[in-house]
Amino acid sequence: RFLPDLFTFTGETQGLIVLGVIFGAVNGLIGPVVKILSLPLSVMTMGLAGILVNAGLLILVALIANSTGFPLSIGGFPPDVTADTLVAAVIGSTVIGVVTGVVNAVVP
Repeated sequence: RFLPDLFTFTGETQGLIVLGVIFGAVNGLIGPVVKILSLPLSVMTMGLAGILVNAGLLILVALIANSTGFPLSIGGFPPDVTADTLVAAVIGSTVIGVVTGVVNAVVP
């Protein structure tokens, strides 16, 4: 019951495809720039800043998705930024990081 309250998408299958495209675009275009800019902080925190960068990118995806008419909510955002939003974004970025690591280990 913990996670289902934090991530909400009310839409159809084509909306999930559009969310995937939005996520790919944000992660491919904006992500590398932000990760390079946060490199000194990432070195000081031994990589933990990467989780926060990915959490911020996930929140940006939710903002773009809602502005284009695909209702994605992360911890009540948008419209409200609360502690639930930050916790959900960090959990989401951690899960995405683990899945990416497993896929990179399995697929050569």
